[in-house]
Amino acid sequence: MKPAFLLITLVTISLLASAQIIPQTENIFIITTDGFRWQEVFAGADSTLINNTEFVEDTSIAKQLYWNENMQERRRMLLPFFWNVIAQKGQLYGNRNFGNKSNVANLYKISYPGYNEIFTGYTDPGIIINYPKQNPNTNILEYLNKQEQYHGKVVAFSSWYVFPYILNEERSGLPVNSGYENMQVENDSAYQLINKVQDNVAVKNHTRYDLLTYLNAKEYIEQHHPKIVFIGLGETDEFAHEGHYDKYLQRANAVDKMISDLWYFVQTNSFYKNKTTFIITTDHGRGKKTFNWSNHSLFTNGSAQTWLAMIGPGIEPLGEIKEEQQIYQKQIAGTIALLLGQKFETEHKVGKPIPLPQSPALHLVSK
Repeated sequence: MKPAFLLITLVTISLLASAQIIPQTENIFIITTDGFRWQEVFAGADSTLINNTEFVEDTSIAKQLYWNENMQERRRMLLPFFWNVIAQKGQLYGNRNFGNKSNVANLYKISYPGYNEIFTGYTDPGIIINYPKQNPNTNILEYLNKQEQYHGKVVAFSSWYVFPYILNEERSGLPVNSGYENMQVENDSAYQLINKVQDNVAVKNHTRYDLLTYLNAKEYIEQHHPKIVFIGLGETDEFAHEGHYDKYLQRANAVDKMISDLWYFVQTNSFYKNKTTFIITTDHGRGKKTFNWSNHSLFTNGSAQTWLAMIGPGIEPLGEIKEEQQIYQKQIAGTIALLLGQKFETEHKVGKPIPLPQSPALHLVSK
């Protein structure tokens, strides 16, 4: 081998190696909204549902809020932050009209298997139902919490009461505020007020009001500046199961507002500004037809179809990804690790990171 060629080869190898460990971001916020369909993300309100009095109490008001004949305007009415900000400065995956597909890889297409897949990168065939049992699989939050630079700086908040089991709070030691659990913080007037509101909720279901979950998370973020945050919201799924399409749209619009508020805080806070990436997704899809849109299961066509949105360092501003592609939920955990310059390795298989377009360093690791 000629010396000049050898030198070039060694330099190239060195550059490739260094590219694999360069972090793309310093902080990651993972936000999920349970059972929210890709159809509404990319096309806004569904005409067959918003005009149907079986699912909408007042179709006239619902259409004033969320309907426009122009699809691009319609989806912007429902999710203004997604389409005014993420579409300009981030990436959106899962518009199947362009052959850009995002799916769950697990068989069951319900919440516990879906969240297990997102956070562990593994489709465990033994996790079948939404029963609150301790998850035997190591999750990415737990893994990061064991790394020196993130230890004690990882936290989770969720509306659904099952998350302490999904994330195995008992084993992992992760702080998980879930359901109507109060924050145990002394001499904190904000938390005292939030706890009082929670205590006075007349009917406490398995899913806390999303706004209460968000307020708990926001207060903690402002005070403690965690580096890895999970916020799991659940009312989109609750109202869908009840067959209330109008309230399903309202809760999705509220989720968009919460994410917008949190992004504004992040981008105006010196600890987080330009150093924080948002990863936003859902745990499963729903039925594609008017008669089954409210359901999801192994046997409901459309339940495996999801979506993914990302914004922040490491995410090129390419907007809606329209290339034919197939990604899976099980790739999210590895992608989180990759964006932080980590490699998520544990006792079970982990899906390969998503090959993010126009990010050469990420492509090198993901292959």
